[in-house]
Amino acid sequence: MAELLEAAISISLASHMRITNSSHFNFSCHHLNPTKTHNFPFLLSSIPNSRTQKAKSWKLVKPIFSATSCDQSALNDETLSPPTPKNDVLRKNRVFFLDVNSLCYKGSTPSLHSFAHWISLFFSEVSLNDPVIAVLDGDRANEYRRQILPSYKANRRKTFSVERFSRSSFSRSHKLVVDVLRKCNVPVVKIEGHEADDVVATLVHQVLPKGYRAVIASPDKDFKQLISEDVQIVAPIPELNRWSFYTLKHYTAQYNCDPQSDLSLRCILGDEIDGVPGIQHLVPSFGRKTALKLVKKHGCLENLLSAASVRSVGREYAQEALTKYADFLRRNYEVLSLKSDVDIQFEEQWLCRRDERNDLVILSSFKEFLSKTQDLKLQNQSNSNGLKAVT
Repeated sequence: MAELLEAAISISLASHMRITNSSHFNFSCHHLNPTKTHNFPFLLSSIPNSRTQKAKSWKLVKPIFSATSCDQSALNDETLSPPTPKNDVLRKNRVFFLDVNSLCYKGSTPSLHSFAHWISLFFSEVSLNDPVIAVLDGDRANEYRRQILPSYKANRRKTFSVERFSRSSFSRSHKLVVDVLRKCNVPVVKIEGHEADDVVATLVHQVLPKGYRAVIASPDKDFKQLISEDVQIVAPIPELNRWSFYTLKHYTAQYNCDPQSDLSLRCILGDEIDGVPGIQHLVPSFGRKTALKLVKKHGCLENLLSAASVRSVGREYAQEALTKYADFLRRNYEVLSLKSDVDIQFEEQWLCRRDERNDLVILSSFKEFLSKTQDLKLQNQSNSNGLKAVT
């Protein structure tokens, strides 16, 4: 299936522009530690199975750069990101981290069409030619947290088992997404045994000392714990059909606390979507109001638990809960906090400007390919139903 998309893109490029020998389409890939890959649960049963290459547990598809791409001056992105004070003369350049998996769903339904839609808007209206690093969940990504808390993302496992997505569908969809990103000059990182969230957190901590602003492109609320003056989020808003920036100022206005305090609050209240139970399951009277008051006063969960171990920090039920269930809360913290020690090193060439000149042709070809695939699938279903009716 990926080969069909490759051919479609090549034909489109040939009809829209002259192909030169400028090496814009010379790709280099580094592969290590081969393993199976099936991260994207999309079922495209109407497409003939193609022989897929063995995927890699640590996969980096390096971007394509022109000889002058690193010398281009920074774009003025005032219209795309929150305004910066006029005295901020030395404005920091941006580097984007793209959370790929989260873009491949329409609601809770896997959808390559959703990925195509949001990635097109992202390139044309948000990142432009700023550097972009795409990150995918690795194989067995959730095992670490599930060993700590077996209920972690258990609901998602049930959803996948009901849908019965085949391994071949995972592999074909994964390859299509990676191929499109590669052709748009985006390096793709995937590390076995690690969720994309932890990989992004690690790379963000590595790029900040280089003097860049990090922008995380994702609707995932877990990234809010990374927000700072130099770390922003840009999220797709389906209701408005656009991406929207979310900064430290937005966060403070919304929650009236700092990101670290919010993480501690989630550890107390739990996260139902991710299958992390809150303390109210054990102590029903310990609600959000009590938790917010204590976290604001003590700053973070560990400070609160340390204080509760030596003196009274609140009403009797809260004091008893904090001392009795301290290990429960620390376990939640370990599960919900993002890791910044994944074994990966940020590469300097990722900071070069992205060559975006072929985005329109590549993404248009991808959307056309998906539309034809959908039409073929519907036609096959219609023919199948017709035969059943005749019989």
